[in-house]
Amino acid sequence: MGLYIRGQTWWMSFTYRGRQYRKSTETNDKKVAEKIYYKLRTLIAEGKWFEKSPGEEITFREMINKYLNEHSRINKTPKSYDRDKELANHLNQFFGELMLTEVTPRHIYEYKVVRRKEGASPRTINYELSLMSHAFNLARKEWEWINENPVNKVSREKVNNMRERWLTFEEEERLLKASPGWLQELIIFSLETGLRQGEVLNLQWPQVDLFRKTITILEQKNRAKDVLPLNERALEILKARAKVRHIRTNYVFFNKNGVRFKVSNLHRAFYSALSRASIKNFRWHDLRHTFATRLVQAGVDLYTVQKLGRWKEVKMVQRYAHHYPESLRKGIEVLDEIRRKFITILSQSEGFKIEDST
Repeated sequence: MGLYIRGQTWWMSFTYRGRQYRKSTETNDKKVAEKIYYKLRTLIAEGKWFEKSPGEEITFREMINKYLNEHSRINKTPKSYDRDKELANHLNQFFGELMLTEVTPRHIYEYKVVRRKEGASPRTINYELSLMSHAFNLARKEWEWINENPVNKVSREKVNNMRERWLTFEEEERLLKASPGWLQELIIFSLETGLRQGEVLNLQWPQVDLFRKTITILEQKNRAKDVLPLNERALEILKARAKVRHIRTNYVFFNKNGVRFKVSNLHRAFYSALSRASIKNFRWHDLRHTFATRLVQAGVDLYTVQKLGRWKEVKMVQRYAHHYPESLRKGIEVLDEIRRKFITILSQSEGFKIEDST
């Protein structure tokens, strides 16, 4: 008989017409296990038994919770894990009580429609679908709960990555006047370094070298280190912060209690200042766009802009190229300069006299 004990539970294992069957009887009673074993063999022989997919008995919520606890919490940064929990909350509200095999491409399409009506951006919807797809892939490949990933059959939302909004110098002056002192420091430092919001808020003194006028940024995804130079305006902010360092924290920017600024508090103050300054259609991340735009408008080459802003590829900063069309003029005028030098060399050579038609 193909019964064996594993732990305190009886399992059955047998081969019928070349196919191996291995399944738990879910009982510790051998006599009950024997009845289940013979009944299963009979049903298989009569063609009346169809093996259920685990996904028929596991809810979407259970899958997502397993993903968060066993994958996201362990393999991602705390910030990314918190983001995943927020995305999962929206998904669970719609799919939570469905069995995995009940989630179809049609359901996912309907979810996108609902999220659009709720005001979710295309980027946010895509983030939610990506998390959902990753969880389904784990459920299919590693947990063996389902046979296919329904998210693969659903198209993603179209995202416009070519947002063009930066701060003019006149707007910057108005914004700073409308901001409290602590917010002014954060805005100026962001404008002069191009750092992302989290990188500014998480900046700590061991990353700062006032003597060398540099800061070191640790990339969270690939753990690479970037040492970035500071201009005088950013350096002045750090020197001012160094005079008020708090004994209980290494953070450069902190509130009156010596605690790192919360994003929610920062946003509340920032958008209030924008309103007082009558500046519309502007986000905190646009300070980074402003950093890049000003560099390009000043004639800094795109490769240097890429390195200063730590974009992965030059193509990610090519969106700013049109801000400095004169760079193209300088490039084409090089041909005139090459010709002049060539004519000068030939003219100075004995026996040659070439007139410059230009």
